[in-house]
Amino acid sequence: MAPFALVDDLGKVGAYAIYLLIGIAFGITLELAGYANSKKLANQFYLKDMTVLKVMFTGIITAMVLIFLASALGLLSYNDIYVNPTYLWPGIVGGLIMGVGFILGGFCPGTSLVALASLKVDGWFFFFGTLLGVFLFGESVALFNDFFFSSYMGRFILPEWLGVSTGVTILLIVLMAFGAFWAAEKAETAFGPGVGDAKPIGGALRLAGVGGLLVLALTVMGMGQPSPAEKWEMMEGDKAPLLEDRQVQIHPGELIQVATNRQLKLMVMDVRKERDYNLFHILDSRRVPLEDLARGDLTKELLDEPANALIVLVSNDEAEATEGWKYLVAEGIMNVYLLEGGINGWLDAFAEDGACMECWPMDPGSVEAGALRWSFQAALGSNHPIASLDLFRDKAIAFTPKVKLEVKARPAGGCG
Repeated sequence: MAPFALVDDLGKVGAYAIYLLIGIAFGITLELAGYANSKKLANQFYLKDMTVLKVMFTGIITAMVLIFLASALGLLSYNDIYVNPTYLWPGIVGGLIMGVGFILGGFCPGTSLVALASLKVDGWFFFFGTLLGVFLFGESVALFNDFFFSSYMGRFILPEWLGVSTGVTILLIVLMAFGAFWAAEKAETAFGPGVGDAKPIGGALRLAGVGGLLVLALTVMGMGQPSPAEKWEMMEGDKAPLLEDRQVQIHPGELIQVATNRQLKLMVMDVRKERDYNLFHILDSRRVPLEDLARGDLTKELLDEPANALIVLVSNDEAEATEGWKYLVAEGIMNVYLLEGGINGWLDAFAEDGACMECWPMDPGSVEAGALRWSFQAALGSNHPIASLDLFRDKAIAFTPKVKLEVKARPAGGCG
């Protein structure tokens, strides 16, 4: 399933060769669209030549439709695609500054590279001016760090802002683009006679493109985006061996060990029903209903966690936690493990030391599968002494280490 780990599959040389070819193709496309001409680019802001809007918006909506179509078909994991995190007010101010620079200089940083490659003198001046601006920004950003990192919204996308489904959002953006293209040509007719000599593509071909994109957008809306359960079905063949070989079920002793590692952000998530959670749960664990994981409600939150976040799912035994593990892995969440034996296993391992004076094991024959096999005198939650990870920190516990922190390298993205 895409996106593919090209460095792992092809090595650095092969991956970088592909990156280079993509960059060259992108540069050629911009050159053919006239993006090496600063006058042509600046005329965008005077409504005389709307090539920038038409070319870039066409690229945006085409990529958008194809990305989410591939996601709907199970060919692409959208959560593994880098999305620039949103810092609302710094982004607005930065956009205004870049817009002013675009008008004054006739280039954005990316198009100045195209002009530089075409040996345009103004492109060279703009490019080196960009380098100077980057240097000055790097030297002065500490003066306004608080503002620079303010209004953080994480991986925030339009469907969340609009409160509608991804498919509806895509259709609305495609329709908006078509309206913008129509308005752009009207503006060129009114304000730029003779400026854009190139005639628009023939009516039949243009109509076919509009119709094709509209059909694909409607298809994406009709198919919808796959749920965590549907995503798991698509990747089960690759990930199921981790469960079957018990590579992700960690011993209670290892949970205690990783809790002492200050370089990790440990997140213990208890997926049990509220009744069992209230009876007993591990100190500082967070109750997360399994239904929330099945709907993907926590995906955005967990994707925004730092790279050193380690998630351990807990249930009475391993059944519900295993289901939760499947949902999170399907959503692209990394470093997810299960507590071996669940809460029953935890109590089996430590209650015999007399740490739990108000609980006792029940007859296994009288307990249903997936139920709590221990009885408690009162529902004290994490107030039982045995709920504390610190209680057993100095206890010698034999286990096979399984936690291997994976760090996903998310490349920076966006138009430079």
